[in-house]
Amino acid sequence: MKNNYHMHTYRCGHAAGTEREMALAASANGLLTAGFSDHSPFPGVPASRVRMAPEEIGEYVENVLEMKAELKGKTDILLGFELEYFAPYFPKVMKMYDQYPVEFIILGQHYLGPDPYGHYVGRPCGEQELTQYVDQSIEGMKTGVYLYFAHPDLPMFIGEDSFYKKEMTRLCEAAAKLDMPLEVNLLGMRGGRNYPNECFWEIAGRVGNRVVLGLDAHAPEDTRDDASEAKAYEWAERFGFRIETELKLKW
Repeated sequence: MKNNYHMHTYRCGHAAGTEREMALAASANGLLTAGFSDHSPFPGVPASRVRMAPEEIGEYVENVLEMKAELKGKTDILLGFELEYFAPYFPKVMKMYDQYPVEFIILGQHYLGPDPYGHYVGRPCGEQELTQYVDQSIEGMKTGVYLYFAHPDLPMFIGEDSFYKKEMTRLCEAAAKLDMPLEVNLLGMRGGRNYPNECFWEIAGRVGNRVVLGLDAHAPEDTRDDASEAKAYEWAERFGFRIETELKLKW
């Protein structure tokens, strides 16, 4: 794996590693492109345990740009964010980004509303939550600002398989129509989480979605994961999708 666009720092509250530690590890592990996409804050939303605070952005940007300069010619360090789509906050976040040389953002729809108020879809959810997740995700993809959709199969759905397949087919078909790549998340794979979900990727293979891999690195040692990468390629062959290894930035 030579290009990864999904990498976090300690600032999000559930990862380890400074910008410097993550960048150096990514470079040492052979990445030619290492995109920082730490969890974006939302202006006006209470402090969170799962994303950086708004007052941290300046230092985050400064440190990433410092590593970009230091590793120039060896590893292309990119400045980005992982951002959920919450319609009422979206214009405020875009205005906040205008202050910085942001190069990309990825869609990571963990919550149905800004935490601590919104349901986290990585916990058990039913039909209403899954439908809202799909609706919200499609609305986010339609903005055209996201590079790709991270762990689109995150929801831990506890209902009927037929309902899951119907809703996730709707999501995959929308992503295909919007030319939005979907991510096989290697953190979920190496952690034995409920995602990547085989049923989802069978649907994606049938629909013909664009697919990328994301290390979702939360610590320096996560910047290489040969075992999960190999398993992802096995899934690609099994379910009939092709993995893209490099993406063209939109910003």
